Amino acid sequence: MSEAGSRPPTVAEVRDAAVEAHRAGRLDEASELYAAYLAASPDDGGMWSNLGALHRVAGRHDLALIAQKRAYALMPRARSITGNLANILADTGETERALELRRQLLADRPDDPEVIAMMGKALRTLRRYDEAISLLKEAAERYPDHAEMRVQLALTLLAAGRYLEGFEAYEARWLTGELAPRRMAMPRWDGSPLDGRTILVVPEQGFGDALAFSRFLPVLKERCGAGRVLLLNNGPVHRLLSQPDGVDAAATSMDGAGFDTWCYMMDALPHHFAASPEVPPPTRLHVPDDSRERAVALAAPARDRFRVGLVWNGSVTYRANAFRSFSHREYWPLLDLPDTQFYGLHKGPMAEEMRKDGTATLLHDVARTERDFADTAAMMRELDLVVTTCTATAHLAGSLGVPAWVLLHWDSFWMWGADGETTPWYPSVRLIRQETPRDWAGVIARVRSGLEQELDRWRKARAHG
Repeated sequence: MSEAGSRPPTVAEVRDAAVEAHRAGRLDEASELYAAYLAASPDDGGMWSNLGALHRVAGRHDLALIAQKRAYALMPRARSITGNLANILADTGETERALELRRQLLADRPDDPEVIAMMGKALRTLRRYDEAISLLKEAAERYPDHAEMRVQLALTLLAAGRYLEGFEAYEARWLTGELAPRRMAMPRWDGSPLDGRTILVVPEQGFGDALAFSRFLPVLKERCGAGRVLLLNNGPVHRLLSQPDGVDAAATSMDGAGFDTWCYMMDALPHHFAASPEVPPPTRLHVPDDSRERAVALAAPARDRFRVGLVWNGSVTYRANAFRSFSHREYWPLLDLPDTQFYGLHKGPMAEEMRKDGTATLLHDVARTERDFADTAAMMRELDLVVTTCTATAHLAGSLGVPAWVLLHWDSFWMWGADGETTPWYPSVRLIRQETPRDWAGVIARVRSGLEQELDRWRKARAHG
């Protein structure tokens, strides 16, 4: 902020430098400057709120909550501070309190569509679906161009199991700016009859979405009249989805391929649910021979043990990953179970922590040498059980029909429903839900209890086999 030997910066200059660094995305620098400023000016609620917003972006949610509570105590009537506190309360599971604050904001300014959208989201988290849908539908009519409002309505309809309405409304996902639309030479399919035309289906979001929703591709021929269906795959799932039902050809590049129109994978879903409320079974996955041979060799040394695959983290680029995922250390209470071999199926930057702290010496880190999801799939087929967070591996295990326990945080993906241990989307999956927000220890305790029961059954089956 100042050259060597010059005067020390004033408190106001430190404040301005902190805000400038924050806006520029230099979070570490901004954090230090906020600390210096707040040490000199501890009663500045606006700066406490800025610091809380910084911690939230950085994933330090507990620190963010502390900072926002300090800001609100100092300036309880400031609208932006009340909104920031509501945001972090919602993040950390204090949804009722977040909803109360948003009601206060709406009472003060009834024409704020952003507040209404976030109220709808809070009501969905609280499983008050009818109330949320009523609120969001009425507001969407008043604010038809408000993208977040329309997305929250779509997600709430989906969470309520109103799939036809939900997927029709989910077109709004392209209006928020969070997803980058495709640029294609041919026109996007408008949903009208295809009358024998060739359609190209392209991926749009994560690997789990491709695995989960490829089950709907047959509808393009069965109900929409496609002559040929081509599928563009992302590389890591291509070998699995090289021969899915309802598809004539699949590849990772469609350069030179002739097609008349194109669509995103989810564009096919409303056409299925317009005809049937039933969720179709997962698509057929192709597991190549070389992947099966690799998995058999990796699992063979533990043929006399109960074999369990573990996943604890999803894509770190997903904005809600911090809440659906947890540290691999949460699995430590399982690792002393007798007659059990554990396998690490998580592949990604968070796996390195497991290797550094020695956990990889207690479970077999098979993901380290995996080439793609086909290798993961083959490994899953050699296991007695897969235990995973809500990430692509959950959809993979469910699609394969292998026994899997999916561990869910309190505000889980709409596909898993509001309660219960089963899901029509994946009959082989058992859902284990947080009973208290952010309490993974309680979930893991139930996993251990369940594993002990599975081990008893496994031992009895072997004794009688």
